[in-house]
Amino acid sequence: MDGIIEGYASLFGVTDQAGDRVAPGAFTRSLTKKGASGIRMLYQHLAAEPVGVWTLIKEDARGLFVRGRLLAGIGRAREVLALIRAGALDGLSIGFRTINAVRRPGETVRTLTEIDLWEVSVVTFPMLDAARVTSVKARADMCFKTRTPHLREGRP
Repeated sequence: MDGIIEGYASLFGVTDQAGDRVAPGAFTRSLTKKGASGIRMLYQHLAAEPVGVWTLIKEDARGLFVRGRLLAGIGRAREVLALIRAGALDGLSIGFRTINAVRRPGETVRTLTEIDLWEVSVVTFPMLDAARVTSVKARADMCFKTRTPHLREGRP
């Protein structure tokens, strides 16, 4: 049975470990051009390890919300689903190319204002600690486990 996962792959206004902060609207052009089907779901950012498909990727007031399907016919996807259900894996991370960014004089933080999104990976250690899978389901009406409920409430 395929596993449906959802969560936030990026949160607006939150600085990651590399010193990047994503501005609202940064994904708009890329998502308009590619849609969810044009963004790959990978395991640990490995291009040779696709594990599913993203069915919904959208910007909302909090950040980049994603929903996708881990494919039961792929061995690694079954492993990822088992690890998510066990609470051993729940990070999300974006793979992208920076189109536009702003760094104010004297600041170390770079604000990303336009991003070409390539992929969203399920990862062990996300660069943005709050980017997490928030739920996993076996089918749309059956939720097995909800992770990091504070993300649903709008707190980073």
